[in-house]
Amino acid sequence: MSELNDDQKRLADALEELKEHNFMKIHESAWKFLYYNLLRGLAIGLGSVVGATLLVTIFIQILAQIEFIPILGNYAHQIIEIIERLDKKG
Repeated sequence: MSELNDDQKRLADALEELKEHNFMKIHESAWKFLYYNLLRGLAIGLGSVVGATLLVTIFIQILAQIEFIPILGNYAHQIIEIIERLDKKG
C-alpha cells in the first residue's frame, strides 16, 4: 500500500511540474497560442527562404564551374541562361 502511495505522489509531482512547463502555459490562452504559432511560422518561413537562397546560390556556382566540361557544360549554360532570363523579368 505504501508503494502505491509513493507512485501516486510521484505522479502528482510530475503533473505539477508539467503544468509549470512553458509549453503548457502557452496553451492556457488562445492569444498566447496564436502569437506563439505566428512567430513559429515566421521563423520557419524565413529559414526556408534563406536556406533555399543559399542552396540555389551554391548550385549556380557549381554549374558555373563545370561549364567547361563538354557535355555538362551545355546543359549548365542553358540552365544559367534560363535563370538569368527569369531574373531579368522578375
